[in-house]
Amino acid sequence: MDVHPDTAALTCFLVEDNAVIRENLVATLEEMVDLRVLGHAVDEGSAIRWLSSEPDRRCDLLIIDIFLQQGTGLNVLRAASQELPGAHRVVLSNYATPDMRQRCMALGAHKVFDKSEELEDLLAYCRTLADGRDPDGDGHAVPVA
Repeated sequence: MDVHPDTAALTCFLVEDNAVIRENLVATLEEMVDLRVLGHAVDEGSAIRWLSSEPDRRCDLLIIDIFLQQGTGLNVLRAASQELPGAHRVVLSNYATPDMRQRCMALGAHKVFDKSEELEDLLAYCRTLADGRDPDGDGHAVPVA
């Protein structure tokens, strides 16, 4: 996997169990956004273990799928809200129904994107975040270390 140097504006951790989607997403994000993917998890347990290890880790963005090999991204999202409260948390799923979007937001997601229809929106969100602007719309600058 090619990664940007450690000076990338944005760091990201990806929770996605589909290898093809994961590899394409990593390649696209790292090519189109000033972003470095720190790593990935394919199931709830390994994602939560990563979140709870090294509490001072710098991670600006978590991208989480809902359906995983084992467990659910909803539990990862809940844990991420506690373990990395300063990180932007987005859900990327094929199951982005209005009800699921509401559930994700209640668990701490900043945004929910549909894999099949909103990838450009996800990229725009990431670019805005990498530029130090607030993609969540409250107008505040976002500190990027």
